[in-house]
Amino acid sequence: MESVLRKIVHIDEEKCNGCGLCVPACAEGAIQIIDGKARLVDDKFCDGLGACLGECPQDAIIIEERKAVEFDEQAAALHVKQAENKKVTPISACPGAAVQSFSPSSKSAAITNLPARSYLENWPIQLHLIPPHAPFLKDADLLICADCVPFAYAGFHQELLKDKTLIIACPKLDDVSVYMEKLQQIFKTAKPKNITILHMEVPCCYGLVNLVKQALSLSGEQIDLREQVIGAKGNKL
Repeated sequence: MESVLRKIVHIDEEKCNGCGLCVPACAEGAIQIIDGKARLVDDKFCDGLGACLGECPQDAIIIEERKAVEFDEQAAALHVKQAENKKVTPISACPGAAVQSFSPSSKSAAITNLPARSYLENWPIQLHLIPPHAPFLKDADLLICADCVPFAYAGFHQELLKDKTLIIACPKLDDVSVYMEKLQQIFKTAKPKNITILHMEVPCCYGLVNLVKQALSLSGEQIDLREQVIGAKGNKL
């Protein structure tokens, strides 16, 4: 296709922290997180309207005028459809993803000579692997936790996980568009009693807060939402 002078999205990689909030904001699927940064995957997918601008907390996205191939609406629609088809790839065949609930008596806490115990009560815990109809999600005290938190906060099990159903996700490195759809399904299907978002203080981790809030809003459910932030030095903020 011949290049023309037109308006198109430009992403400043120096400012971008890879939070991924711009990805679901682009209906044409023109932006993806690649190597930890938001990138324009193909000029022909970008309509130049800038729906993603308002979602960027780092002001890393602008509309510039430069030579680029013209926006191809049909190609963009096909691109979005292909991406959606990839999202429904079955993963439940993995034995390690089998849904499980643990009773307190089955936990390592029964061994009294251990200095600590596990308060994990469900499996799987990774958002990609959890089916929205999993029994442990129903009417649960839901803890949606950034991957890094349990490594940073020493009292994670005793203080933060106890009596909660755990879901872990990374808003920087994972596909947030998949997570948006999955969380909406969980909120609609399981109707948890409340949701606690637990994340690190680093900027990209706040993407998890925005992701959960958007999914909850789109689900139409009214669920009590709480937030807890952990510092990089392992302290509660």
